[in-house]
Amino acid sequence: MKPLCWLALVTLSLALPCAIHAAEKPIAAKVLVLGHRGASALRPEHTLASYAKAIADGADFVEPDLVMTKDGVPVARHENEIGGTTDVAAHPEFAGRKTTKTVDGHAVTGWFTEDFTLAELKTLRARERLPEFRGTRYDGQFQIPTLDEIIDFVAAEAAAQGRTVGLIPEIKHGTYFQKAGLPMEDRVLAILDAHSYTRTAPVEIQSFEIANLRYLRGKLGKSHPNVRLLQLLDDPKEQPYDVAAAGGKLTYADMMKPAGLREIAGYADAIGPNIRAIIPLDKDGRLGQPTALAHDAHAAKLELHPYTFRPENHFQAKNFWQGSDPKTFNEAGSIAEIRAYLDAGVDAFFTDDPALGRKAVDGR
Repeated sequence: MKPLCWLALVTLSLALPCAIHAAEKPIAAKVLVLGHRGASALRPEHTLASYAKAIADGADFVEPDLVMTKDGVPVARHENEIGGTTDVAAHPEFAGRKTTKTVDGHAVTGWFTEDFTLAELKTLRARERLPEFRGTRYDGQFQIPTLDEIIDFVAAEAAAQGRTVGLIPEIKHGTYFQKAGLPMEDRVLAILDAHSYTRTAPVEIQSFEIANLRYLRGKLGKSHPNVRLLQLLDDPKEQPYDVAAAGGKLTYADMMKPAGLREIAGYADAIGPNIRAIIPLDKDGRLGQPTALAHDAHAAKLELHPYTFRPENHFQAKNFWQGSDPKTFNEAGSIAEIRAYLDAGVDAFFTDDPALGRKAVDGR
């Protein structure tokens, strides 16, 4: 096998170890389908309707991104700025709350959850974040749910389905909310402990920062065997914001090297990079050769839970496009793309359309 492998490498003009180009096997016992913000290709993200659709379509986990209200309640929004995902701009009573803030080093203008009580947020309704791809037919129908409400809802849906459904909450902007006097980590743990469902069902807490995951690891100890931790990884040139805020030099690129992965394995169970960090695109937008990341993560005993597969042409590698319209909903292309990453060794994956993720896994 070895001479053939190196012959293939010569043919490809690459100088990478054979092990990286061999099909990498997952280290998880079962490859999991993670409903990204629910079934966000089909319903407005982070709504109970989106979570219901994800569960009905076979998601193993559903994902609430968590931000804080003024009165200290974790709610599900992708960002604390809610102008793009709610109808807040249509509420004249909240016009005066539009402002500009610096969030994780970037100036952001809009309306922010931490300036609203939960009761005020409940008067708003969700909007589609990507209307140019997914339309607006469900705009105005759904509230912003709390973490408590999501847990109760998932527990009920899981019982109706006769199977366990996990939760994979992300703590958004941990350092920002700590500095705002609204630290999220202990509050999230308290809510998980308060529900019988999340005392036993699988839970995986995510963050793009490091310090809060280390803190959570210390708090969880061995008393929460159902709760795991996922270190998210952003653009290689960027830094975790807690590192940047402390004047550190560590980048996500450093974290994706073997030594960085071994460091992560000291407090987390898995990493969540962008899918293109595993198989990048070439200059033509087609899938290139796998990087060493899957192999190196598994060598460090870390599972690989990348983000995000989406069903529209625009978000897929050009290998898999159907026609030339970026807006085309391309089921076959999404399934084929997911399977390429399954061959690269992913242990779980985030998808905006869990039904397609389920087909990719089960029909493989």
